[in-house]
Amino acid sequence: MELCVALDLPSAKENLALAESLKDHDVWMKVGFRAYIRDGKDFIVGLKLINPDFKIFLDLKLYDIPNTMADAAEEIAKLGVNMFNIHASAGSVAMKTVMDRLSSYESRPLVLAVTALTSFDEENFQMVYEKSINEKAEQFAKMSYENGLDGVVCSTFESRAIKNVTSNNFLTLCPGIRPFGEDAGDQKRVATLELAAKEGVNFPVVGRPIYKDENPESKVKEILKVMSSL
Repeated sequence: MELCVALDLPSAKENLALAESLKDHDVWMKVGFRAYIRDGKDFIVGLKLINPDFKIFLDLKLYDIPNTMADAAEEIAKLGVNMFNIHASAGSVAMKTVMDRLSSYESRPLVLAVTALTSFDEENFQMVYEKSINEKAEQFAKMSYENGLDGVVCSTFESRAIKNVTSNNFLTLCPGIRPFGEDAGDQKRVATLELAAKEGVNFPVVGRPIYKDENPESKVKEILKVMSSL
């Protein structure tokens, strides 16, 4: 597993300070909607200035018509990030168009597809998709795998089943990780590090338990220690 730290603080200054405190650790940095819309590509540059080896996951969940998604994917690739995501709901044509567009890049970012947001519970998910979370997540995962994507975003609870219907090398990135049983907040399907390891999660994403801690670096060290023992 590789730890992904969510940079979801209210300002660029706070997020960069958090990144600075973690510059000596081998972790991914997740840059989401708020940070990117507010701070733009300069924020990506700022992270690289802190540590050129930071691996960056740009979490924008692209969802549009296929050509527009491919245009955006190409611009993301030019930013030098290591991973980004699209919505699986955009469908097979959009997935294929994105991957075809990126095929000319010698070193392209990893591309993941969002299956079911971890804020969904079963009832509300079925109201939108008319299928269970497990059933739809597996369907989306197979579609992503068949169209050349590198993995999916899902909850820990779907990770093992997704690998079973795709490949053990197909990546799963899982938000909603509460390393030591912290409060779930607005997430519905949360899990511990131990469960994430058991379910084959590749990228556990941890946000609030780190950045709301009095000593984020100490919390990251604690998390990495647990991960190394699993």
